[in-house]
Amino acid sequence: MTAGKKILSLGLILFIGMPIAAQKKTKSQLQRERLENIEKINETEKILGETSREKKNSIGELAALNRRISQQENLINSIKSEIALLEEDIDEDNQILEVLEKDVTQLKEEYAAMVFAAQKASGKTDKLMLIFSSESFDQLLMRLKYMSQYGKARQEQGEAINKTQLLLADQVKQIETKRNEKQNLLSDEIKQSEHLTGLKQKQKKVVRSLEKEEKRLKRELEVSKNAVAELDQLIAKLIKDEMERAAREAKARDKNKLNEVTKAYEITTLSAAFEDNKNKIPWPVSGFISQKFGRQMHPVLKGIVVQNDGINIQTKQNEPVRAVFNGEVRTIGFIPPFGNAVILSHGEYYTVYYGLKEVFVKPGQKVTTSEELGRVRSMADGISELRFQIRKNIETLNPELWLRDN
Repeated sequence: MTAGKKILSLGLILFIGMPIAAQKKTKSQLQRERLENIEKINETEKILGETSREKKNSIGELAALNRRISQQENLINSIKSEIALLEEDIDEDNQILEVLEKDVTQLKEEYAAMVFAAQKASGKTDKLMLIFSSESFDQLLMRLKYMSQYGKARQEQGEAINKTQLLLADQVKQIETKRNEKQNLLSDEIKQSEHLTGLKQKQKKVVRSLEKEEKRLKRELEVSKNAVAELDQLIAKLIKDEMERAAREAKARDKNKLNEVTKAYEITTLSAAFEDNKNKIPWPVSGFISQKFGRQMHPVLKGIVVQNDGINIQTKQNEPVRAVFNGEVRTIGFIPPFGNAVILSHGEYYTVYYGLKEVFVKPGQKVTTSEELGRVRSMADGISELRFQIRKNIETLNPELWLRDN
């Protein structure tokens, strides 16, 4: 087999592996995913550290632990995917190495055969005799050409051996590098798995502790329900006032038709813009979702169902709370024990930000996307949490379906 055929056989091996690899995440994608997981873990660790500082077990601490465990599992799975990809690469590299070793062996055998044939030929007759014994000029030219090609073939065969040996040495280095990388990842996986075990033990400890404080948790739940009911009344009053205002403006349409049409156009345009940004709007505050939208079981109290008309986002102390879209500040109210609530209108849509200690805007003020509305409030147990809602008039919507991936 010639050197060209050898290179072709090697190319086929590489080509066959390509469609399979293309369907999976690349090494750089997995590395980026691992770094993103570590970044999220660091963020949650800061939040968890603030909740643990009060030395009092809380639902917020449990939520942070649950989130932290989920992130740790994601990190471990990401590391496992990297290891699996490296193992596949090493297997493919070993196959290539095997082909290269066979190529070197065969090339050397062919080269040895050529040298032997040359020596054998030179033993029978002198090269000059071979040339001058030609019966015709054409035969002489053919013999000269043959000798030239034969010498060139031997030279190319030697060069092919050298090139293949270099490829072989490079392949051995690549395999060694990947084996070391795999070993480092395996060590990291063991360390992260041990950390996960510690987090789960801490989670069980917090759950057991909270289960012993059923009375306190029920009192806190009742306070929360009353505060949410008060917030609902505030929102209901706002929407009622808006509808009454719209009715008054409708009556005055004939008197000031241009203003009415302009206002209706503004509302429709802003509503459409808000709708177009579904799955794209930014988060109102950094952190993670500690309570989802809708009806769900209480994380500790058995048989207790809680209703959430939005989502709760647990964050760090003093984090800025920002508008998720262009709009107007409609209402600001203080509702104990969770603090201030700010309600923005975006045409027919409303966003509610509840749990602020400071407010930097005022009713009637126009705000833009990501403009700071205030700072999040921290409770006595060290939990900093924003309650966030999206409504279309009175209909409550799931904010998770509107926020972009965090």
